[in-house]
Order: sequence, then C-alpha cells, then structure tokens
Amino acid sequence: MQNKPTVIITVDGPGGAGKGTLCQLLAAELNFALLDSGALYRLTALAADKQAVDFDNAQALATVAAELDVRFDAGEPGQGVTTWLQGEQVGAELRTEKTGAQASVVAAVPAVREALLQRQRDFAQSPGLVADGRDMGTVVFPAATVKIFLTAGAKERAMRRYLQLKDKGVLSEKQLQGDGQSGTLARLLEEINLRDERDTNRKTSPLKPAEDAQVIDSTEMSIEEVKDQVLQLLAART
Repeated sequence: MQNKPTVIITVDGPGGAGKGTLCQLLAAELNFALLDSGALYRLTALAADKQAVDFDNAQALATVAAELDVRFDAGEPGQGVTTWLQGEQVGAELRTEKTGAQASVVAAVPAVREALLQRQRDFAQSPGLVADGRDMGTVVFPAATVKIFLTAGAKERAMRRYLQLKDKGVLSEKQLQGDGQSGTLARLLEEINLRDERDTNRKTSPLKPAEDAQVIDSTEMSIEEVKDQVLQLLAART
C-alpha cells in the first residue's frame, strides 16, 4: 500500500522542461524528501554491479531494486542534487557509459520494474515528498496532493539542454560558435523530438498528464515563476 504523508507533489513532463530544477527548489524550500525516479534504474544497476550480482538473474536484480538503499539531497539551489547509494555519493558513477548500458539491461526486467514501483512509493514520508519523473502522477502516486505536468516548446528545451552542456564544459569550441552551435542545437532538437515520440507512444506508462494534473508551459517562464505557481497550488489544496 502507498504510504500517506502530509503532502505529495508530483512533477511529470518531457526532458528539458525543468522538472529536476523545479523539484530541487521545491524540496529545499518545503524541507520535503526528494525522489529522482529517472535515476533509479542506473542506481539499481550500480548497486547490482557493486554487489557482483549476475545481470542475467532477474530475481536477484529485483531483490536489489526492492532493497535499494538510496537518498536524494536537494541541497542548495544551483548546486545540483546529491545522490547517495549505500551511504556513498555516486553522482559521477551514475553517468558512466558502463552504468548506462547496465541500466538498459535492468530496465528491461519486469520484476525490477515492479520492485521499483513499490520502492518509489516508499519514498513518501512526512512532512512530504516531491517526486520527479514521467509517470509519477499517473502510475506511482495517483492520489498525490498536487500533480504538475511541466512542459515547454521543443526548441526552448533544446536551447536549455545546449546551455546546460555549455555550463558543464562538455562542448568543443567548434560547437560553441557559428555553424557548430546551430548544428548542435539542431541535433539536440532532433533527439528531443525522437524521445518525445517514443515516450508518448510507448505501451507501458506513456508520457501524458494525469487527468487532474495542472499543466504548466514553462517556455516563457523563469523557474522561480514556475515554483511560485506550484506553491500557490499547494497552498490552495492544503
């Protein structure tokens, strides 16, 4: 059964809409627990690798998922979420190609998906939870207090992704100038459109707003404006 904390805020939506930043700001301001559901398959894969679990053993992988010892700390705005696995910070390890490849294997195991559904619900605790994902309001927490579906135009999301990569220093000088910049933006836009198509048309948990979700288009909004709107909704419902 789903735990019932004081408040659950779910934030679903496509990549690049600002879900992660919004959830971090909300969790920090409200002193709520934070769930980054998109990281859980990578975390399960990393935990299984650390425990030397056979990736062909579906039941063993499901056990790892069910017992996943993970915590997300919102921290200070602008510094990013800190992820802890078994008491150890694992941010860098989560982004390796090896972990990504193993996560793809893990995500294809039905028993793991079922175990992680309950594991996500276990994040709910008093005084509240902010849950970031793609099916938080439709599948994981259907009785959430406030459901947000955060979106933005594809071109705007491509530009946000470009600026994010720029800030991280992973773009070459060629990609930062002239035709290189326009070409990089075009590639990012294509990737976003392909991912949107895949996510909205998949058979299991397709990306869509919950019937009672508040849809917020952040294309022309700052993240602070979005946060304030969510807090107003929360105040009205509590």
